[in-house]
Amino acid sequence: MRTDKFASHAGQLYGIVAALLAVFIAGLIVLEQIGVPGPIIGFLLVTATLALYAGIAVASRTVHVADYYVAGRQVPALYNGMATAADWMSGASFIGLAGTLYMLGFDGLAYLLGWVGGFVLIAVLIAPYLRKFGAFTIPDFLAARFGGHAARLTGVAVLFACSFTYVVAQFYATGLIASRFLGISFETGVYVGLGTVLVCSLLGGMRSVTWTQAAQYLVLIIAFMLPVAILSAQHFGVPVVQFAYGEALEQIAALEQQMLASGLADRATLVRHLVPGEALDRLNFTALIVCLMIGTASLPHLLMRFLTTSSVRDARRSAGWSLGFILLLYLTAPAYAAFAKLEVYQNVIGAGLQALPDWIYSYGRLGLVEICGRAAASAAAVREACAAMPENTGVLRLGDLAIDRDVIVLALPEIAGLPYVIAGLVAAGALAATLSTANGLLLAIGNALGHDVYYRVVDARAPASRRLLVARLFLLASATLAAVLAASRPSDLLSMVAWAFSLAAAGFFPALVLGIWWKRCTAAGAVSGMLAGFGLTLAYLVLTQYGGMAEWFGIRNTSAAIFGLPVGFAVTILVSLLTPAPSRHVQAMVEEFRKPAGRPGMLDGAP
Repeated sequence: MRTDKFASHAGQLYGIVAALLAVFIAGLIVLEQIGVPGPIIGFLLVTATLALYAGIAVASRTVHVADYYVAGRQVPALYNGMATAADWMSGASFIGLAGTLYMLGFDGLAYLLGWVGGFVLIAVLIAPYLRKFGAFTIPDFLAARFGGHAARLTGVAVLFACSFTYVVAQFYATGLIASRFLGISFETGVYVGLGTVLVCSLLGGMRSVTWTQAAQYLVLIIAFMLPVAILSAQHFGVPVVQFAYGEALEQIAALEQQMLASGLADRATLVRHLVPGEALDRLNFTALIVCLMIGTASLPHLLMRFLTTSSVRDARRSAGWSLGFILLLYLTAPAYAAFAKLEVYQNVIGAGLQALPDWIYSYGRLGLVEICGRAAASAAAVREACAAMPENTGVLRLGDLAIDRDVIVLALPEIAGLPYVIAGLVAAGALAATLSTANGLLLAIGNALGHDVYYRVVDARAPASRRLLVARLFLLASATLAAVLAASRPSDLLSMVAWAFSLAAAGFFPALVLGIWWKRCTAAGAVSGMLAGFGLTLAYLVLTQYGGMAEWFGIRNTSAAIFGLPVGFAVTILVSLLTPAPSRHVQAMVEEFRKPAGRPGMLDGAP
C-alpha cells in the first residue's frame, strides 16, 4: 500500500495553516485600523481562503482509482472527523441554523436535535459496517448485498435526487455570501463557487476533497465562534458563550414583554423565543426531528466519508471525532441567534425610521431585509414604504421588519458593530461550509454515475484512466446544472435541505438498516421498499409544494419522510417475506461483515 504524504504530515500541515490564518487575520485588523476600506478587507480574506483550498487541492491531486474514490483508505480518524464535520456543516448549518433559531425560537431546536441525533444512528447502525464491507459508494454496497443491477440503479437514482437537491442549496448560499462580501451579483457569486468546487473535486476526488475539507473546518469553526465570543465578552464579561447567553435569553424575554406593552409588537407577529409551540406544533416538531435524524444517517455523501478510514475501528472513532467537532458549532448556534435577536430588539426595534443602522440598507439592497413590505434599499425607500401605512408613526415596529433567516449569521458582526474584518471572517467561514459540503455532494454524484452506472453497468472493462475521466465529466455536468438552478433563486435554503433529508431517509434508510441487520432481507424487498418510500415522499413534496395538495394531518412537507419511512420499511419486510430468502452465501456474508474481526466482504470496491 502506498503511503499518503498528507496523512503522514497532516499535523504539521494544519498547524501551519492555523498559524498563517491567525497571522493573516491580525494583519487585516492592522490594515483596517489604518483606514483600508472594509470591502477590500472582506475581499482579501475571502479570496485568500479560496486560494488556500485550491492550493491544497492541487497538492493532493491523484490519478489512482482508490485515491479518487476513497482517499486510498488512509485518512486518520482525527482528520476524517474534521473533514466529515466540514462536509456535514453545510450552508444550512452555518448560515441557516442560527437564522432558524432566530425566527422560530425554541421550536428551531428541532433542527439541532435531529441533526445531532443522526450521528448516533450513523455510529451505531451503519458506518462501521459499511467500512467493513469495503465498497466505494452506497449503491456499490446495495448491489453487492442484494445482487444484480436493480438495487444499484435504484440507489443511484435516490442518491442523485437527494444529493442534487442539497447541492443546489449550497450554491444558493455561495451566491448569497459572495454577492454581499465580494461586491458581485448573486448569479456571479454562484459561478465563483462553482469554479472553486470544481478545482477541489476534479483534481484529486476524495483525496483532494478530504484534505481541503479539513482546512475548511478550521476556517469555518473559527469564523463561527469568534464573533459571539467577542459579543459575550463585551456584554457579559465571559467569552464562553455557552455559559453567558442564558442572561441574553432573560433580557430577550423581558424585551418581548416591553414590546407587547408598548405596542411595538403584537401576538400575531411576535414569536416568543423561549416558549415551545409558537412556530411548530408538537406533531410537526417531533416529525421534523425524526426525519432529520434518520435523514442524517442516510445521506450518501456523509456515509462515504467513513469509507476512507483505514479500519472499522477508525470508522467508529471518526464518527466520535465528527460529533465532537460538530457540537462546537451546534452548541454555539443558539447563542448566535440569541445575541442577534438581543441586538435587534435593543437597537433596531423602536428606533426612528431616520436612524436605522447601515446594515439594514446593505442587506436591503440585496432584497434580504424588508421594512413595511418593501426592500430596505435606502432610507428614502423605507420612509416611502412606511408612509403608505396609515398606522405607522415613524418608529420601526417588529411587524414592520422582515429579515431573511439566511442573513442572521452573516449580518451579526455588522448588527453588533464589530470590526469589518470579523464580518469578512464570517463570510470566509460561511463559504468554507458551503463549498466543503458541495464538494462532498458532487463527489457522491460523480462517483455514483461514473463507478456504479458507467463502470459497473455499461463498461466493466474500462481502464482506470477512462473510469476517472467519466466520473469527472459526470461531476462537471452535475455541478454546472446545480449552479444554473441555484442562480434562479429557488426556495429558502433550509427548506431545500430538509427536502434532501426526507428523500434520503425514505429512500435509503430501510434498505441500509435491514440490509445490514436482517439476513432475510431480499433484493426484491429492498428495491420495492426504496421505490415505495422514496416515491411517496417525493410525491408528497411535489404535490404539497407545487400541486396545491393539502398537507396530511397538518404535517409540513419538510417532514415528508414521516410518511415514506414506515411505508418503505413495511414494503421491504413484506416483499422480503413473500420472496425466496437470499442464498446461504449472502447470509453468511452479512454475518461476517457484522463481526468486528471478520474478513472484509469486498476489497477496494471489487468483490
